[in-house]
Amino acid sequence: MKTTALSSSSSSVLRKIRLSPYLLTLLALLVLVAVLYGEEFFFIFGKPKIKRPDPPVSRTDHDKTERLPFAVGRTEEGCDVFSGRWVRDELNRPLYEESECPYIQPQLTCQEHGRPEKEYQHWRWQPHGCSLPRFNATLMLEMLRGKRMMFVGDSLNRGQYVSMVCLLHRLIPEHAKSMESFDSLTVFTAKEYNATIEFYWAPFLLESNSDNAVIHRITDRIVRKGSINKHGQHWKAADIIVFNTYLWWVTGQKMKILKGSFDGKEKEIVELMTEDAYRMAMKSMVRWVGKNMDPKNTRVFFTSMSPTHGKSIEWGGEEGGNCFNETTLIEDPTYWGSDSKKSLMKVIGEVFSQSKFPITFLNITQLSNYRKDAHTSIYKKQWNPLTKEQLANPASFADCTHWCLPGLQDTWNELLFAKLFYP
Repeated sequence: MKTTALSSSSSSVLRKIRLSPYLLTLLALLVLVAVLYGEEFFFIFGKPKIKRPDPPVSRTDHDKTERLPFAVGRTEEGCDVFSGRWVRDELNRPLYEESECPYIQPQLTCQEHGRPEKEYQHWRWQPHGCSLPRFNATLMLEMLRGKRMMFVGDSLNRGQYVSMVCLLHRLIPEHAKSMESFDSLTVFTAKEYNATIEFYWAPFLLESNSDNAVIHRITDRIVRKGSINKHGQHWKAADIIVFNTYLWWVTGQKMKILKGSFDGKEKEIVELMTEDAYRMAMKSMVRWVGKNMDPKNTRVFFTSMSPTHGKSIEWGGEEGGNCFNETTLIEDPTYWGSDSKKSLMKVIGEVFSQSKFPITFLNITQLSNYRKDAHTSIYKKQWNPLTKEQLANPASFADCTHWCLPGLQDTWNELLFAKLFYP
C-alpha cells in the first residue's frame, strides 16, 4: 500500500511539473539563449576555457606590443629585414645619381674621381621570405615636418647622413633648402617643412682628443670617462637620433681612458681592454637616452659596425690585396671579416638588453660584409700628394673603410626607413 501510494504521488507531481507553464517558459528561454549566444552560454554553465598566459615580452619585442612613434604599419611577422641576399636590379638602382646630389663629400664621389664602372650601384637588398618597403621620400619628409632628425657618430655615420639628404633633397625646391656647418654640427634644413636633418661629429660619443671635426687624425687616442654630456647637450630636442661608434675603438687591444678633465694639469689615464672601454661608452649612451629622450614621442637607433675589407685573402683573394679593383660581391653567406669584432657586437647586445628605452638596432654588419666592391678604394679626393711608390701600388692607398655614394649606405637608410615606419 505504501509503495502504491508513493508511486501514485510521484506520478501526480511529474504531471504537475510537465504541465507547469512557468517551467515551459523558462526552458524555452534557456534554449533561445543557447542558440543566440552558444559559446558564451556554455562558458557560463559549463567548464570555463583556460586562457594561456602571453609569452614574456623582451626589450626587442617592445615594438610588437605597442605602437612606436612615427610608425604607420608593421613589418610582416617573422620577417628579419637584416637577413637576406643581394640581387641585381638595374631598373630601380641607384636611387639617385652622384651628379644629382651636391652634398656628397669629395671623399665619397667615386665616379667623379675616376671609377670606371658603376656595377656597385645596381644591387638591391632582398630579405629572405619578405620584402623591404620601398623608400618613400614624400612620406619621410611629411613625417619629419616640424621635427629634428640627427645622426651622431663618426665619418661612417656621416656617410649615412649624406645618403639620407641625397634621398630627400630632390623633392625640395632649391630656394627652400640649405646646408650649413658649425664646428662639429652640420645641418640640412628643409625650410617649407620646418625640418632639419643633422650630423654631429662624436666618434666615441664620449669626449675625446679626436673631437675636432676637421683635424682628428690622432694615433694616441684618449677618451674621457663619464663625459657624454659634453656632446649630449647638442643632441637634446632631437626627435630621431641615429647613433654609431665602432671604428675608432679598434686601434688595439686596449684604450686609454681619462679620469678627470682634459684641462687639468695632471691627467690620470688608465688603460682598459677595448671591450670594457666600449661597454663604458654604451652604458653612458643608454643612460643619456633614458634621461633625455621621451619614448612616447621620439625614436633612437644604433647602427652596428661597418665592416672593412683590407685583407683579400679572407675571401679567397691574393695575399696582400684588399678592396682595390674589387667589382664583385662575396657570395659565401657565412662570410664575416676579421675586422668586425663579434666581442663588441656582444657588448652592444648585453647593454641594450638592459635599456628601459627601446633602442632599435640597425644590424648592417653582415649584409655589408658581402660588399667588398662598394668601397671608395682609390676613387676619392686625396688630401696629400701621392708618392711614386703609392702610384706604383694603388692597393697601398686604397680606402677600404668608406663607401661610394650612391651605393651601400642608401640600403642602410632603406633599413632605417623600414624600422622607423614599419617596426
